[in-house]
Amino acid sequence: MTQDTVRPAAPPAPTPHPEWSLVLPVKPLALAKSRLEPYAGARRPALALAFALDTVTAALACPLVARVLVVTQDAVAGAQLARLGALVVADEPGGGLNPALTYGAELARRLAPDAPLAVLSADLPALRGDELARVLTAAAAVGGRSFLADSPGLGTTLLACPPGRALAPRFGAGSRAGHAAGGAAELSPGDVPSVRRDVDTGADLLEALALGVGPHTAALAYTPVCS
Repeated sequence: MTQDTVRPAAPPAPTPHPEWSLVLPVKPLALAKSRLEPYAGARRPALALAFALDTVTAALACPLVARVLVVTQDAVAGAQLARLGALVVADEPGGGLNPALTYGAELARRLAPDAPLAVLSADLPALRGDELARVLTAAAAVGGRSFLADSPGLGTTLLACPPGRALAPRFGAGSRAGHAAGGAAELSPGDVPSVRRDVDTGADLLEALALGVGPHTAALAYTPVCS
């Protein structure tokens, strides 16, 4: 072996700098996931909390995420999510989901004015940090407001905006069409099923279980929850 045949080792890939602020809404557990009632019964509130715990855990593990803010009025959920490392803020404005998200986004901007911002559904129990990173990378490349549709293609699981832009959330029934009509670009980052698979029904939960859920959801789903 000569000097000419020795190649210097390739430099390590740069570690992504965490910068994104994520805002997640969590309903009061007694009211959350009502469509799971026929399948989950008395475990419905616990499952709703498990979804949020697994979503926040995966979001905090994403290399692009610097902070996670949870907007909730539920003291039990807030305490457990705070122990994971989320910043929990009260849902002060009232008036439903979109005002709560706007409020959370404003707080996130005060904490990190120059950081990009995204709202993420809190019912993504199969969420993978690497898939979330791909979505956020695609959102950053857009340069404006953007969103990711859910698995059925009617709703939205993530809405993103760069620094200096208003979030303008339109979550609720038909939010995919609402966000598109509001000027947000739809993201197509490839194979990111864990970021698209939110859970509202028993069938949704079965699909999430097939993807592989986090430990909190798995602990409650060891016996059939759906039929």
